Amino acid sequence: MGCVILDSIRHASNQSQSNPIQVKDPTMSPLRSILVHLDPSLCSRTRLLLARDLAEKHGAHLNALYGCTPSIMDMPYSLNEGAAAAIPILQKLDTERRDDARALFDSVSSIGPWPLHWNELRGEHVVTGMARHALCSDLMVLGQHDPNDSAALAIPSDFAVSVMIASGKPALIIPYANACKTLGQDVLIAWAPTREAARALTAAVPFLQQARHIHLVVQADSNQEGSGASAVEAYLKLHSVNAPVKRHMSVPDTSVGEALLSLAADVSADLLVMGCYSHSRARELVFGGASRTLLKSMTLPVLMAH
Repeated sequence: MGCVILDSIRHASNQSQSNPIQVKDPTMSPLRSILVHLDPSLCSRTRLLLARDLAEKHGAHLNALYGCTPSIMDMPYSLNEGAAAAIPILQKLDTERRDDARALFDSVSSIGPWPLHWNELRGEHVVTGMARHALCSDLMVLGQHDPNDSAALAIPSDFAVSVMIASGKPALIIPYANACKTLGQDVLIAWAPTREAARALTAAVPFLQQARHIHLVVQADSNQEGSGASAVEAYLKLHSVNAPVKRHMSVPDTSVGEALLSLAADVSADLLVMGCYSHSRARELVFGGASRTLLKSMTLPVLMAH
């Protein structure tokens, strides 16, 4: 595991030098505190590099928080006969995973001028701990769950949604199958007159202020006076968002998630902004399954808020 992660960061310096995120005027950005989640998965490197570049661009304080489910909790069979022999092995595995993540953090810290700060969870549930640390952050940088990465089993599959619900903070979720060559140059906003969409739009303002093009799609039958497309455009102008806005026809209610991903591909969007919808008790994702579909099939970074 350690060799794989350490080998994967050998090219980090070159990638950082060719990073498309350009520093403009960080003193004007409302994005001042970023929290990035690190875990044993191979995608942690991508998240950490991206979060560091965002922090430098916006003049933000950056905290990296390592946290995952202990191996013994993820392997219930170890509690049966022979548990005593298994516990030291599982503890050693957890230590190695933590050390790999710390080595990754140290390597990324050494190749860029922007300071990073290390934190780790100890004896606290990963969702609860991440949500607690996020309370005094402007933005979380999280990863999409990768079912093909065995190390990702240390993180609950509904981690991103659970943390957004528990903390009330927005999250930039990075897909595991995308190199994220650009971020926020061409933005697609999925708007609906809801609390969740409004929070996502507000959280996206620092990105939208530096976007080249903005695409706006409004949920069907939601273009009411005061909360429709015209209201969104007026709000953006008030917040010094000067990129041209192109309106698109509403997507079908029966396949919102698929339609948004298709539209994002058609307009070459490198960031999707939308609300994260769920029932707070059962955490059953709604809005036509759009949130669930996007979190499962996303191919571009998604900025979400609950």
